[in-house]
Amino acid sequence: MKAQVFEKYGNPEQVLHLVEQEKPIPKDNEVLVKIVATAINDYDWSMVRGKPLLYRFLFGLSKPKSRIPGMELSGIVEEIGPKVTQKRVGEAVFGDISNFGFGTLAEYIAVPENELLSKPDKLGFEDAAAIPHAATLAYQAIKKIGGIQKGQKILINGGGGGVGTLGLQIAKTYQCHVTGVDSGPKLQMMHALGYDQVLDYKKTDFTRTGETYDLILDCKTSSSAFSYLKALKENGNYISIGGHVNKLISLLFWGKILSVFTSKKLQILALKPNEGLDELAEMVISGQLKTQIDGPYSLEEVPRLIQYFGEGKHQGKIVIKL
Repeated sequence: MKAQVFEKYGNPEQVLHLVEQEKPIPKDNEVLVKIVATAINDYDWSMVRGKPLLYRFLFGLSKPKSRIPGMELSGIVEEIGPKVTQKRVGEAVFGDISNFGFGTLAEYIAVPENELLSKPDKLGFEDAAAIPHAATLAYQAIKKIGGIQKGQKILINGGGGGVGTLGLQIAKTYQCHVTGVDSGPKLQMMHALGYDQVLDYKKTDFTRTGETYDLILDCKTSSSAFSYLKALKENGNYISIGGHVNKLISLLFWGKILSVFTSKKLQILALKPNEGLDELAEMVISGQLKTQIDGPYSLEEVPRLIQYFGEGKHQGKIVIKL
């Protein structure tokens, strides 16, 4: 099989190479999936570069433990292990495999059957690859932790990426007023998607405008906890799904302390892979959610696309079709 493989950390366009690998053999409880579509995430950008350095405790200190990046997929089960009971050969599946590991930027992968959901027939393979990670991040942050209410005032920082574009649509099902923060060509796309207000972070710091919000979903935490506190209404929720490591550590520390003295909450989402994915898939099928796909691209283009993702130039979710 063909796979994007890296042996050392570095610039994605220099260290990733498309090579032939042995097709994996599924273990007792595993299924072998022929991947039809996959996608690029922040984990891929961090994993291939080995940065921030703290992440190397997860990915491997001196060299990568997982040589093939990628963590979400849609595909077809080609073979099953002897103890598999829930999946069958020929079944279409999809999901976020990050509880298990990585390796979806390849033609095949063997994963435990419980890491994948059955793909509804009416859900296309590209859409199915675009939602497992991004949509569940948005769903769990806005609905499960944020406790979204009808008519609230919401801000999404990083509003033009995969999480932001899906988060907007979830918020709109509650008739919320949504402000999106991003930059460059994404701003026009965000207006077209339905954001009520769009801010260019290169020109405007949303924490300093004096505007306050019921809920802030931050895909790119880069300021102090106190800055975000000022941007929240009383009883407001700030939820981060990622950003600069030092700011996240500070947020984790101060969030717990400040919660004692204020009704405002500062939290970091601990994602539960695939939780809510069935509901999200039905929302896509019904038209309540529409994926914003950047692509699809080929497997050969992955090194360039990971760099493109890291530079923040993507509009929506970068999808790879095999």
